[in-house]
Amino acid sequence: MLNKYARAFFTRVLTPFAALLIRLGVSPDAVTLIGTGGVVAGALAFYPRGEFFWGTVVITLFVFSDLVDGNMARQLGRSSRWGAFLDSTLDRVADSAIFGGLALWYAGRGDSLTLCAVAIFCLASGQVVSYTKARGESIGLPVNVNGLVERAERLVISLVACGFSGLHKFGVPYIDKLLPIALWIVAVGSLVTLIQRVVTVRRESAEADAVTATTGGGEGV
Repeated sequence: MLNKYARAFFTRVLTPFAALLIRLGVSPDAVTLIGTGGVVAGALAFYPRGEFFWGTVVITLFVFSDLVDGNMARQLGRSSRWGAFLDSTLDRVADSAIFGGLALWYAGRGDSLTLCAVAIFCLASGQVVSYTKARGESIGLPVNVNGLVERAERLVISLVACGFSGLHKFGVPYIDKLLPIALWIVAVGSLVTLIQRVVTVRRESAEADAVTATTGGGEGV
């Protein structure tokens, strides 16, 4: 849901920066790779040690590369299947690093196997939610549904909660409770989104099969 509004806003904001990178000779693919590398480094270097505030700062600095690279490609007129594939694939890598880092924290010094399992579920369900849309589209279906918690929502909820939870180390009381709450919200929301997409693909495939059967029957008469 956030994709519809937030992406358009940040695209406008980041357009001058994207134009600057183009003038400097930076390629969209390079921005994609650097952005993903920064997110992975920030998540795996800080989150397993419980440094949620600084980890979120680092991740946030790099996460906007997802918008910048696409903006650059459009300005250059170079939108391609390869660019879309690379961007989508590395998005999965970045998401895995974020929730993997949280799982490592709760499996270790965070001392909560329950929340470790929830973080792993967030990681896995996020991958499956993305796969259902990609797989549905690959068999010719539009997968026309706005899920409750898509990638933008997962990132915003998780990163905001991580950032604020990190303020606990600066003496803010009880704020560390935000992260467990956020993980449960993302987990439940991802499950609902997965169900929404599966139901949509089931309906669209039945409609497509019915049209195919009708068309085939008409040609045979």
